[in-house]
Amino acid sequence: MIQCIDALIHAPDRKDMVASSVATTPVTLPATHRCSSPVGHVGSAVYPAAWAISEPYAGLQAQIRGIAEAVGLAPEIRSLKARGVWKNLSPSLWPMPLRAIEPQALAGAIPEIIIGGGGMAARIGAALKSRHRTGLRVVQVQHPRMNPARFDVVLVAEHDGLTGPNVLVTRNALHGVTPQRLAEAAALWAPRFAHLPRPLVAVLVGGSNGRYRLDRDVAVALGADLAAMMQADHVGIALTPSRRTAPDAVSALRQALEPRGGWVWNGEGDNPYFGLLACADAIVTTEDSVSMVSEAVATSVPVLLARLPGRSRRIGQFNDRMMACGRVRPFRGRLEQWATEPLDDTPAVAAELRHRLNI
Repeated sequence: MIQCIDALIHAPDRKDMVASSVATTPVTLPATHRCSSPVGHVGSAVYPAAWAISEPYAGLQAQIRGIAEAVGLAPEIRSLKARGVWKNLSPSLWPMPLRAIEPQALAGAIPEIIIGGGGMAARIGAALKSRHRTGLRVVQVQHPRMNPARFDVVLVAEHDGLTGPNVLVTRNALHGVTPQRLAEAAALWAPRFAHLPRPLVAVLVGGSNGRYRLDRDVAVALGADLAAMMQADHVGIALTPSRRTAPDAVSALRQALEPRGGWVWNGEGDNPYFGLLACADAIVTTEDSVSMVSEAVATSVPVLLARLPGRSRRIGQFNDRMMACGRVRPFRGRLEQWATEPLDDTPAVAAELRHRLNI
């Protein structure tokens, strides 16, 4: 069994953090908490009305939906978009944040709980909290780049380097990969992948993002490594690109793998992402997305990290920690298998969040 760090890690205080009057005592999360004071309906349970607000980025919205579902909420998704001259300014420079976004994002009655993710959502969530001081609880996912005391709870990963009495710190990005969802995906996708050889390696491919580069040349090199693994280790390959994967990169991967019997999703029909996580004997994922790596390590299989040209301090720190605790190893063109267990702090965070929000 891999001995990683405790269920939740508390990063040390950082002197370069945004100034805050809040004390920085680390928070210890208990395994479970009772729910109380239910108010609204979600399935057979009763929970408050909620919004999930963020810019329309898939990875960010997956984090917000994941923690909301784990808490038991069914939030209404509200996408934030800047308007007018505010499109050209960082949200941190907006003097009146609620006037800087398209108004339909906040149309209707304000709910009891808002879960926001990312910098723009932090500005909007803090402004709404200031306007509606009673009756509104605001949760921020990711470093808000402002005083965390402006929120009821702030959820950050260890590499964000933030602590405080209302800050919960996790090893991984929050997500919606649960045992139940994986079991449902396995039932749907196992027959569709039955023609592929075993061991089956799922390949999760991201894309260029300003910090890492995944163009055609990089995809050609990755495809060659994957093809070499197919030949040397007699594995099956099932690969899915992301929305960020450039078309010529997908083409290069397809040319490398399909003639050897590999399966590459063409973007049509059912999304195979959860099916790949559920059916794989091992996972290869590119290093450009904390969310993607976090979802991969939530499974029970080995995860191999495909390096890309470029650098990100935050993403690099996260990946290095996954390597250090033994949950992830570098991909070197060969299949590696070792004893693993799921790494996922989302359930513990959800339990503590229910307690703190008095749900």
